[in-house]
Amino acid sequence: MRIADHVAWDRGFPVKYLLVREDEEGEERYWGRCASVEGMFVDKVPPKREVLTLRGCTPAGALRDALSPAAESTGLLGDVCVEVWDEQQPLQWWTLVDSVVLAHQPNRSDPALVDVVVGAGVEEEHAWDRTLPVSPQFKLFVGTPVAASPAGDCAGVDGLFVSRGAPPSTPLHLIGCEAAEALLAVLRRPRKWDRDWVRLWALDKHGEVMYRHNVHLRVEAARPSVLGAALVDITLADGGDDRPSLLARPLWETWYRGVPTTRNQWAPYSEQGRTEWLDLTATRMGGRLPDRSGGTHHLDGRFVTDVPGLHCAMAEALVGPGGYFGREWNAFRDCLGGGFGVAPPFTLIWHDADVARRALADVVSDPDEGLTYFGDIVRLLERWGVTVVLQ
Repeated sequence: MRIADHVAWDRGFPVKYLLVREDEEGEERYWGRCASVEGMFVDKVPPKREVLTLRGCTPAGALRDALSPAAESTGLLGDVCVEVWDEQQPLQWWTLVDSVVLAHQPNRSDPALVDVVVGAGVEEEHAWDRTLPVSPQFKLFVGTPVAASPAGDCAGVDGLFVSRGAPPSTPLHLIGCEAAEALLAVLRRPRKWDRDWVRLWALDKHGEVMYRHNVHLRVEAARPSVLGAALVDITLADGGDDRPSLLARPLWETWYRGVPTTRNQWAPYSEQGRTEWLDLTATRMGGRLPDRSGGTHHLDGRFVTDVPGLHCAMAEALVGPGGYFGREWNAFRDCLGGGFGVAPPFTLIWHDADVARRALADVVSDPDEGLTYFGDIVRLLERWGVTVVLQ
C-alpha cells in the first residue's frame, strides 16, 4: 500500500490518520483516512490494591534488602513481576504494581525461608487458564521491563489466583473519516466485525508514519462528522490498553513536524516520557539498514539519568537524532548484531559518563557479578568489539 496515494485530500485540514487492515495474504489494505482521533492518549487506570503473601521465599536483590533488619529501606519495591516457570521456561506472569512490604516472618514449614506480605495492584498480562505445571517455580523480578532485576523466588503466592473484573474500557473516537468500501461494510454490519482488528497509523505533516496502533473493530456509533463534507465520525467501543500515555501528546506534536534533527530534544522529559520517545523511534525503523563500521561516535552523557535516557543518548550517538538503536538491553544487543545503520567495530567516546554511573547505581542488571545497568551496557559494547572511552 502506497501511503502517498492517501495522504492528500481537497479539504481545509490535513489527513492525520490512516486506517489499514491486513488481508489473508498479509498485505496491508487501505480502509480509510481521518482528520483526527480523540482518545488516543490515555493514562492507565491503576489496579485496585490487594494484599498478597509470597510463600516460602528465598529473597534476593531489592527484596532481600527490604527485609534486612539493618536496611534503611521503607519496603517500597515498586513493580514486581511474578513469573510461573516449569523446569525450562516461564509460562505465566503477573505484575504486582507499586508493591510495598507490609510484613514478613519465617515460613512455618521451613524456617530458612520467609513469607512476605505485600500490598500491590495486580495486573494480568493475559487471561491465563490458571493451570500450573506439576512443580511450579515462582520467580520474582523488580523494576521496569527494560531494567528488571532478579528478586529471588518463592513456593507460591496466596491471593494471586483469583478472578478479577476487566478494567473499564475507554472508547476511541475517529473524527472526520472518509471510509473506503471495506470500512463502509463494517459500518453497515458492525457486529459481524467485533473480533476483527484494524490498524490506525498516525502520520506526521510529511505523510510519514509516526506510530501504529491496533484496535478492535467494535463500532459503538457512527454519525455524520462534525467536520461535515460527507465525512463520518466513528466511535470504537474500546481503543485498546496499549495506547500512549497523556504525557506523550507534546512529544507527538514535536514529531508531527518531522523527525527531530537536533540532539537532546528528549532530555526535558521524565523517564516515562523518554520511553514514549523511544517508541516513536522504533516505529520509524521499518526495515534493515546498511551498516557502516569504524570511526568514532560521541555520546553526550549529560542527561543520561535513567535507562530510557541512556538508550535515547546511545541512539543519537550512533545513528543520529530520532534514530533507533534499541529500547532496552536485549533490543540494544540485537542492534549491535547489524542491520540498524551501525555495526562494530567502532569507538564510542562517552562524555560525562559519571552522570549515568551515579544515576544507575541502584539499577542492578547482573546481581551475580554485581553489575549495574550502566556497567552491563559497557561490557556488552566491549564484547561486541566496541572501544569504549569513558570521560
